[in-house]
Amino acid sequence: MLAPRTTAWPLVALFTAGYLAPYLLPTVVGRLDSGLPLSPTQAGAVGSALLLSSASAGFLLAARVDRVGARRLARIGLTLALLGYGGAALAHAVPAVVLGVLVGGLGSGTATAVTATRIAAQPDPHRATTAGLLGVSALAGTVYLTVPHLGPGHGQPLAAIALTALAVWPLTGRIPVDAPTIESRRPAARLPHRRPGLTLAACMLCWSLAQNSLWGVSGRIGLTQAQLTEATVGAVFAVALGAGLLGVTGAGALGPRLGLALPIGAGTVLIAGCIALSASATDLTTFASGEIAWNTLYPIVLSYVIGLAASLDARGRWAVLVGSASSLGTAAGPLTGSVLSAQAGFPVMGAVLAVGLLVIAVPMTAVALRAGRTTLPVVEIPVDVRAEEAAYEAATAA
Repeated sequence: MLAPRTTAWPLVALFTAGYLAPYLLPTVVGRLDSGLPLSPTQAGAVGSALLLSSASAGFLLAARVDRVGARRLARIGLTLALLGYGGAALAHAVPAVVLGVLVGGLGSGTATAVTATRIAAQPDPHRATTAGLLGVSALAGTVYLTVPHLGPGHGQPLAAIALTALAVWPLTGRIPVDAPTIESRRPAARLPHRRPGLTLAACMLCWSLAQNSLWGVSGRIGLTQAQLTEATVGAVFAVALGAGLLGVTGAGALGPRLGLALPIGAGTVLIAGCIALSASATDLTTFASGEIAWNTLYPIVLSYVIGLAASLDARGRWAVLVGSASSLGTAAGPLTGSVLSAQAGFPVMGAVLAVGLLVIAVPMTAVALRAGRTTLPVVEIPVDVRAEEAAYEAATAA
């Protein structure tokens, strides 16, 4: 009836492979800018195209994983990631690099769609989610610390993503061919809880857009407004990723003890404060405090938000759709942040984004409260969000 517990670690590995590209998007975009004849805006547009490609795969596959088969789709996704990112790493012509990134994005989105649906059906989805977030954060942090020592060029971070897909591919043999639950074997049914599901998806689009609007210009805030060196800004980001590991661990330790509404509502309010603090930073202390606190809180809130999405449908379809909606917001974030900061300055931009998050927190909390009243199962499942968020922080920083 339930999948063997041994399938959890292959799913964690698939999670890591699928979400690594968004986590590394800052260095990917920065290397595209410095290693190819692209302007910062053009390089950022390539990064947005990657996330849009990933989100498209999620929307297309949300209700089709069971029909096509999880193992088959996982292998297809990893193959696309290997060929796409690997080809982009080796290519030097801009059109070929862009094409490779788009193909790789489809692979990442396919892998994350499989992960979302299968982790939602696990006996302990929160445990798998936490392990996946820890894995991708740790691997991304290692790449961030390693890539600067491998010389210039756009290929190193893309090659890291491709090699991760290659390493994970053999583990897909331990993903069941059939769906792991009785529910997922039944004929396709209408999505349950449509109103709260759509509300949550719309909120997550805006939630990710608001936060990634700041992530997209965080590097420039550190370099220009706080007058920090590139090495210092990079060190702050590395420490922030480490703090994210603590946040993930904290989310795992808390589990469902606090319910869903309190972590989502109060956590979003605290994140809004972190955004305002980071955007107004004029020195190292303020900048580092905002970025590190933000990265600590984000995965905690994220795990509960995605847990809420997973609780709306045992097949994980809402988890995939909410994650894909979040990817759309993430892709639009850097452009939004660039426009706001150019028109009003970083501090005003941060204030606008913070207010937006406070407004969004209201319907998100309402959905969480309704879920609690209707005794929906409390589970937590990953989506391509945090990944994409860390992704864009240096997109404009390079």
